[in-house]
Amino acid sequence: MTRFSFQIHATSGKARTGAIQMQRGEIRTPAFMPVGTAATVKAMKVEDVRRTGADIILGNTYHLMLRPGAERMARLGGLHNFMGWDRPILTDSGGYQVMSLSDLRKITEEGVTFASHLDGSRHMLSPERSMEIQRLLGSDIVMAFDECPRADQPRDVIARSMEMSMRWAKRSRDGFNAGGEHAERAALFGIQQGALDEGLRKSSADALRDIGFDGYAIGGLAVGEGQEAMFATLDFAPDQLPADRPRYLMGVGKPDDLVGAVERGVDMFDCVLPTRSGRNGQGFTWDGPINLRNARHAEDMGPLDARCTCPVCAKYSRAYLHHLHKSGEMLGAMLLTEHNLSFYQQLMAGMRAAIAQDRFAAFAADFRRDYLKR
Repeated sequence: MTRFSFQIHATSGKARTGAIQMQRGEIRTPAFMPVGTAATVKAMKVEDVRRTGADIILGNTYHLMLRPGAERMARLGGLHNFMGWDRPILTDSGGYQVMSLSDLRKITEEGVTFASHLDGSRHMLSPERSMEIQRLLGSDIVMAFDECPRADQPRDVIARSMEMSMRWAKRSRDGFNAGGEHAERAALFGIQQGALDEGLRKSSADALRDIGFDGYAIGGLAVGEGQEAMFATLDFAPDQLPADRPRYLMGVGKPDDLVGAVERGVDMFDCVLPTRSGRNGQGFTWDGPINLRNARHAEDMGPLDARCTCPVCAKYSRAYLHHLHKSGEMLGAMLLTEHNLSFYQQLMAGMRAAIAQDRFAAFAADFRRDYLKR
């Protein structure tokens, strides 16, 4: 049975469509991975997540190691069994959450010592421990442990951080390889760092190539630098990575971010935006995002998006969704989350079809005309 393989079926410009084959199923690319932070895609049942078209979801190592705990998760049969999702799961390494959520942390060559944001308890996360936790969770795609510095820091600070992340990448590779049966069925992705600097990104990519990974992520973007700077970096960063491996842009993003990144050769994405926005009353549509809390929707009996094929748009009106959100009813978050995830998957399917027909430039132009017209 295939452990991991990636085939590119068609290209259109730099955009690629293909498929990743793993033991738990096929992942069609370009792929969007809903985020299941704490063993749940918030406000969704796993069967409904699958029904939106998702082939893979993401789990968070940091949150799961703190609660319910990696060793407990292993005793309960692993993350797939625990949450009832039988398809591939990608787990992040925990590094980004340690940097962003922990008030008290100390970074050394060994790893990161930090205080839990839940109860203040002290923990150590190293490349080896991150690999062990992801193995205990039963992850299908394991992410190397890295540090993600802010893009506005001095170049020498970013360079030192990137170089340490590359040493951690080698330790992650060795730790993953020592994982026995898990290593024989799972995959490991390395993470390119270097902020917005082309030279540092190239050095990072070269170091990752030398170590060798199943796929390669572009880290350190979508951390406040803005879309223009992100796209400028994506004009060169994906091309520095092996063309025959998946390229994963971490933590991205808005629908127009996804189109622009696919245009530049990216294959995989994850982001909390569709689920978080769904809980906060924002719906994504082919004509741009809308705020369902706005009074202008109070008597609008039309669907959220006339072009959307999801069950929410087929059955419920904007007026009803407006009422649910204004009333603080949990059903509002559930329905809008389902729509948003469905919209994202329809967007990915549209991009895959356009690439297969070598008309991606026209698809992207049409999308931007409608989505950004406001």
